[in-house]
Amino acid sequence: MTKKLYGIIIIMGLFSLVSYAQWGNINSIANQEKLVFQKYSYHSQAQVLPNNYDLKYCRAYWTVDPAVKFISGHIFYRFYHTDSINSFHLELSDSLSIDSVLMNGNSIVYTHNNGIVAVTFNNYLGSNQNDSLIVYYHGTPPESGFGAFAAETHGPDSIPVMWTLSEPYGAKDWWPTKQDLNDKIDTIDIYITAPVIYQAVANGKLISENINGNLKTSHWQHRHPIAAYLVAFALSNYSINTYQVPLSTGTLDLINYVYPEDVSYEQAALNDMKKHLMFFDSLFIPYPYMNEKYGHAQFNWGGGMEHQTISFVGNFSYELTAHELAHQWFGDYVTCGSWQDLWLNEGFATYLTGLTYERYSPDLYWKIWKKNQVNFITSSPDGSVFVTDTLNDSRLFDARLTYSKGAMLLHMLRWKIGDDHFFNAVRNYLNNPAIKNNYARTTQLKAEFEQESMQNLDEFFNDWYWGEGYPTYEIDYSQNTSGLLSFSLFQTQSHPSVSFFEMPVPIKFANAFNDTTIVFNHLFTGQNFMVNLNFLVDTVIINPDDQIVCKVQNTVGLNQNKLSLNAVIFPNPVSTNLTIQEAALVNCSNINLIITSGQGKEIAIPAFNYNKQEGSLLMDLSNLAAGIYFVKLSTEKNLMNFKFIKQ
Repeated sequence: MTKKLYGIIIIMGLFSLVSYAQWGNINSIANQEKLVFQKYSYHSQAQVLPNNYDLKYCRAYWTVDPAVKFISGHIFYRFYHTDSINSFHLELSDSLSIDSVLMNGNSIVYTHNNGIVAVTFNNYLGSNQNDSLIVYYHGTPPESGFGAFAAETHGPDSIPVMWTLSEPYGAKDWWPTKQDLNDKIDTIDIYITAPVIYQAVANGKLISENINGNLKTSHWQHRHPIAAYLVAFALSNYSINTYQVPLSTGTLDLINYVYPEDVSYEQAALNDMKKHLMFFDSLFIPYPYMNEKYGHAQFNWGGGMEHQTISFVGNFSYELTAHELAHQWFGDYVTCGSWQDLWLNEGFATYLTGLTYERYSPDLYWKIWKKNQVNFITSSPDGSVFVTDTLNDSRLFDARLTYSKGAMLLHMLRWKIGDDHFFNAVRNYLNNPAIKNNYARTTQLKAEFEQESMQNLDEFFNDWYWGEGYPTYEIDYSQNTSGLLSFSLFQTQSHPSVSFFEMPVPIKFANAFNDTTIVFNHLFTGQNFMVNLNFLVDTVIINPDDQIVCKVQNTVGLNQNKLSLNAVIFPNPVSTNLTIQEAALVNCSNINLIITSGQGKEIAIPAFNYNKQEGSLLMDLSNLAAGIYFVKLSTEKNLMNFKFIKQ
């Protein structure tokens, strides 16, 4: 879900791409989702219902008018039960009223208290059989959650618009349902009766529209399993635009329901919508709902919500439409089996949005996207991807943890096991018979990665999923006259829940003319490594392409490669005057100095005298604070590095 006031950034001070045409604001989706939660500041709770039946089919009849916040209707349920049962439970807000409950045309006893509709059968229903009932109800849905049922207006003429939005616990605020994360409705038919001047849109495929006087009934049919929170409809004076998109298994109808005043914005974004559909269709598995549609219905949020086959969006910006589309695979086709694992929805959708940058702008926006994720995640020292409190709205939809850290967990896993293993494992996850069209937990995803890569990933998930925080790296290096570079790699952790992040760490070694990046398997702090290079290193960069979530504290070293045997630096330690004498300094016309502290901070260059004939420098360090310092000395002939201690 992209819960969501798109274009408003108040949580993260991230690099804005506003000036980059359609590319939007990186990370704004998650911010907007969090902002909407804060706007409503509502704590709805999921009820624990007896799990004694399996919903097989739902037929919903709703009568509404977008100018009036009110709903009436009835819901037909067919359900299967393995055991003999004498009760049936649904959730429904106490703000709504039950008119009757019928079974085989006869009224049956029910109670409706504390958000639970409890139906009691006259006799036990036999085991291993299908049964059905109908619930009639009406009322004014409460103000709740993200605004689970909204009746507002849009445009300069204040045209009425109505929409539903149920994630995570809001379905019960507008229809009687079972909204736990263990039972998808296998198939559903939706009938929406409303004033004829409005166009209704819902999940699945439009089967018919029948007009009776000033009312129109639209019949939508969805023949795929669906979670209760993904059932939705919207209603307004939409302009309907239909396009055909060629995908791997045929041609898909892309249908957009757009406010008439915003059609030009939808048209401007159309190419990206098509492009992303084709990309995602080819990336893991084909689009799951080919026999129906994909589309967008505009509503009054700035962000969006990934209702199955029809994402509700406040605008048609690049990241928003990519994010909601990605949810059709991750969140809809496979849905998190607990709100503790919401990252399986939001982390994947965020990462797939990043992958569009990798695909279409690998040298610019992909790099910016990764850097912004890392900067945002490391802006605070704590927090796990695992949701510790599913009744805390802000934690559940935390932009930094559920979205960005969840996305980068996937990227680091890809970095650790390799592209082929990563993408094969995700395909296996989506194709797993126990998972596809169903619910999944993190342990099931982890198992797919382990089986594909033949690696034990306990440590990785303990650190990055269960654990909190991130590593900070520091390096101390030197290089000898033969080019052998040795270094020690140190790590500190931002949170005590992780004792050490075992990671393959990429390090870039470079000078003005050469560079190479090598990956080192870092297993403990202070670990020593050596590498042979055929050039003098003057720059060392840890994690140059933001493959890892981390910070870098310092990269300092003593480079001996270009120094002659009679190089002298004295006295060392030094209290006042330091002398550097080196044959390579004889008769130089251009001397440049850079001095950095042991913490990597560059300091002002002290006064110094240069003796051309002797090839020596004399520096006055009397005003320098005590500590370890590094000198980078360059001439038109050479580059040299020195280390000294100031007493």
